[in-house]
Amino acid sequence: MISIIIPVLNEAQNIQSVLSHLTSHASKDHVAEILVVDGGSSDETIAITQHFARTSLFPVSVIASEKGRAKQMNKGAKVATGSVLYFLHADSFPPKQFDTFILEEVAKGNPAGCFKMRFDSNHWWLKLAGWFTRFSWRACRGGDQSQFITQELFTDIGGYDDRFIIYEDNILINELYARETFVVIPEALTSSARLYREKGVWFVQYHFFMIYLKKWLGADAEALYQYYCKHLKGSPKTIPSSSKKPEEIFVDR
Repeated sequence: MISIIIPVLNEAQNIQSVLSHLTSHASKDHVAEILVVDGGSSDETIAITQHFARTSLFPVSVIASEKGRAKQMNKGAKVATGSVLYFLHADSFPPKQFDTFILEEVAKGNPAGCFKMRFDSNHWWLKLAGWFTRFSWRACRGGDQSQFITQELFTDIGGYDDRFIIYEDNILINELYARETFVVIPEALTSSARLYREKGVWFVQYHFFMIYLKKWLGADAEALYQYYCKHLKGSPKTIPSSSKKPEEIFVDR
């Protein structure tokens, strides 16, 4: 059984669509639950999710969490009952029968992986970037492609590194590639290009490249976060230490 985990913060415009998509493209016999892990939304995200849950044939729940995508996904994993975890962004839409594809890969002995991806954009660069995700190369991976992983392997790795406000998907993917336990399912997930539309394709692509480069050169979690906020999210805020009350923003990529 699969536990679908969706970290959210102020996703009122998207949550209804993604929940409807998931429940119409999967079998309830394969899905243990859909966990919408909220980091403190101030819009109608929670109300919309709860209303959907009352009429859905699938078990849908809202889980309260501290802000921060990694912390929210780890919180979802802790309460999940499925043997397979499926982490999904609130603006990403997996293919029809995604649940069957995931379980087939697990049955083959592949405990982790993702789907190839396409953006909801006709921009030639984004179409090309999506085309490259069909290959198994590490450079072609990212959290927008979603992530399935067995509960056992996720626990063994220690979950997402919640020190990272951004890049947390890549930290986990790096570990999976190091263990040679990653497969790319050749079915397309559609992901939103909203940040590219808002900021500009080349602007966003340049700064994402700089973030990857900085991490490769040894930048820590706070340095990456500061850079992201300065160039893509406005004024940076300091990541609080574990002894302080968390005040991270929820980074939407």
